[in-house]
Amino acid sequence: MTRLAWRGVLIGAVVLAASGCGNSDPTAAEAGEILKSHITELMKESHVLDVRITDSGGRDIPCGEGRARRTFAATAKDAAPQREPDGLNTYLVGELSSVAPYRIVEDPGNAPIRLANETYKTVIILESPANGQYRVRGETECLPIL
Repeated sequence: MTRLAWRGVLIGAVVLAASGCGNSDPTAAEAGEILKSHITELMKESHVLDVRITDSGGRDIPCGEGRARRTFAATAKDAAPQREPDGLNTYLVGELSSVAPYRIVEDPGNAPIRLANETYKTVIILESPANGQYRVRGETECLPIL
């Protein structure tokens, strides 16, 4: 094998080893960072106004046996202050599809919409509280700390 080919094989082996090839679940910290990026990207893609982080996450919330959850949340305003909460939530569902593949797990209509991503072990709740106001919060599943 040429030197370049060996280098490619070595890099591939290092990437596989670092990714924990045998363990498909992310750690709580990894999933928390993914959750944070999904919500911030959703806000950016949606072109909402006055984004405020209401829960910066970054800390483990113990859930037993060396496992923890992570959270993240943000609020924002819509350019059309008269737009109703259900319409705002529905709009965000559409925008979220351009960020990451989430599936709706709960949508009782005219209430918060709960979406989940099985790969990243994250849940996002779209719960606009009033006309023209967005509220997005999320949490990870209970995942290993290390």
